[in-house]
Amino acid sequence: MNIFLVAGEESGDRLGAALIAALRRADPGVRLSGVGGSHMAAEGVPSQFPLGDLAIIGFGAILSSLSRILRRISEVADAVVAARPDVLVIIDSPEFTHRVARKVRARAPHIRIVDYVCPSVWAWRSGRARAMLAYVDQVLALLPFEPAAMKRLGGPPTDFVGHRLGEQVSELRPNAEEAQRRLSDPPLLLVLPGSRSGEIRRMAEVFGATVAHVAARAGALEVVVPSVPHLAGPVREAVASWPVPVRVVTDAAEKHQAFRHARAALTKSGTSTLELALAGVPMVAAYKVSFPEEIIGRLLIRVQSFILANLVVGENVVPQFLQYQCTPEALGGALMPLLADTAARRVQVEAFARLDRIMDIGGPAPSDRAAALVLQSQGTFDQSRPV
Repeated sequence: MNIFLVAGEESGDRLGAALIAALRRADPGVRLSGVGGSHMAAEGVPSQFPLGDLAIIGFGAILSSLSRILRRISEVADAVVAARPDVLVIIDSPEFTHRVARKVRARAPHIRIVDYVCPSVWAWRSGRARAMLAYVDQVLALLPFEPAAMKRLGGPPTDFVGHRLGEQVSELRPNAEEAQRRLSDPPLLLVLPGSRSGEIRRMAEVFGATVAHVAARAGALEVVVPSVPHLAGPVREAVASWPVPVRVVTDAAEKHQAFRHARAALTKSGTSTLELALAGVPMVAAYKVSFPEEIIGRLLIRVQSFILANLVVGENVVPQFLQYQCTPEALGGALMPLLADTAARRVQVEAFARLDRIMDIGGPAPSDRAAALVLQSQGTFDQSRPV
């Protein structure tokens, strides 16, 4: 079987690497090629040309990068068609990978297309679900509520395979000794302003002021800020003016240890909220965007919570603060009760305890589930699907 994989940014590259390893475990004779980054290359599938980082966040950023994105879309589609794969697996980054899929479908309609990571059609632009029928044959979802959402919206067949974070719970959750550290003083506070430079610029100042607000009332804190290595410099620069000592960690083992020791967290909204929830760390979440992006978001986004952990748990247990609500006083006021044995803390801890059942943690690894479905997909190819 010949499979081509396309990932457009760091998170997709990591998913692609895990999928490549799982595909080879399931079928050692599988032929793999693709476009991605260093993680996929480390698994023996180097990118056919330098893709660069296409993690485009925000409408303004997309417009400013449009010519580069369009050029890359054409280059990747050409590479896919030339490789003549049985299956194309597009991984996340829908603004990029879905346009590749459309071009491939138009030029080579016999290639089956699998979308690994369901687009957030349940949150905004729900019409994309039905539109995907024309160029996606199957969706592999990371979140348990997404198959039902895709069916309700008239999208392609969707299977829940699980989130990669489910494979990391043993690294995120404390043993007995580490659980005692969570309750010891000074409390360890995790602060996660983001994994992209724009997020750090928007969130670092208000998060620093929030830490000052909490420290003035709670006393001594141990503050840890996890960062991806290539942003460690900007993160250290951003936290240098914070009023308490801050430890910036980039090593994965140090980050996981901080999660196991943390009593509470202050984080920007995103995947980090689910990571903290799986670790059992109560949190306060916040996010800020530009004014034009706020207006567009209010018009398009249809979801009760912006917090991924809330969506997976099924109730709004994590307080969220957006835009003008995102002040040091508001964030600090919500964070303070999480540092003690309070009702607010217990509500989150009890809700997070349900995640193993909700996310089917402990079963087959998500990458293995995804690989099995990709390998089976050629046999279920439907020539009658819309083109």
